[in-house]
Amino acid sequence: MKVAVIADIHANLPAFESVLEEIGDLPKFCCGDLVGYNPFPNEVIEIVKEQKIVSILGNHDNAVITGDTSWFNRTARKAIDWTRGELTTENFKFLKSLPRSYDNEIYMAHGSPKDLLEEYVYPEDPAYVFGDFFNYTKNNIIAMGHTHVPFKKIVDEKLIFNPGSVGQPRDGDSRASYGILDTNAREVEIKRVKYDIERTAKKIEAVGLPGRLAMRLFSGV
Repeated sequence: MKVAVIADIHANLPAFESVLEEIGDLPKFCCGDLVGYNPFPNEVIEIVKEQKIVSILGNHDNAVITGDTSWFNRTARKAIDWTRGELTTENFKFLKSLPRSYDNEIYMAHGSPKDLLEEYVYPEDPAYVFGDFFNYTKNNIIAMGHTHVPFKKIVDEKLIFNPGSVGQPRDGDSRASYGILDTNAREVEIKRVKYDIERTAKKIEAVGLPGRLAMRLFSGV
């Protein structure tokens, strides 16, 4: 079965729309962080609900729910506080309903199976780090987000990957990132798509979010 796996949309509607146009009718899974950083939280959540995208909770989503921003830098904190004031009651409830992991067709965690919300896992991490994650699930496919850096690894014929970030890439490529996964073959293709960064940047400025959030979209870091 072919499915699309995305992560870290971060309320970037133009990026999300471009990715969805590329994905088409494939089943869709999201590794968390629907909101934070960018200025379209309600619009993104409405699409996730409308398209029945299987989603889990990310650390920014959790911060919006709880109001606890103690682990975040000043810029991220401002965006979280702004988002808390913008979300509709229904969309706040939807965020609150998201599970911290998903284990069915694939296994999803935002951070890692070991630390669901907070662990950062990078492609250069030692091999044993990736192998250890399969002790937390019997699934042969693990998808994660959080770092905004795409990668794929094979561990004893099992697949572990990060599709990269839809809404705020950090690997030096400003294009939105996502993955097309073949669950039977246990293969994933990381794909990129251009989107209207200027539209998001102008909205960031218009709503009074920190300018750095707009600048980093152009550089992809």
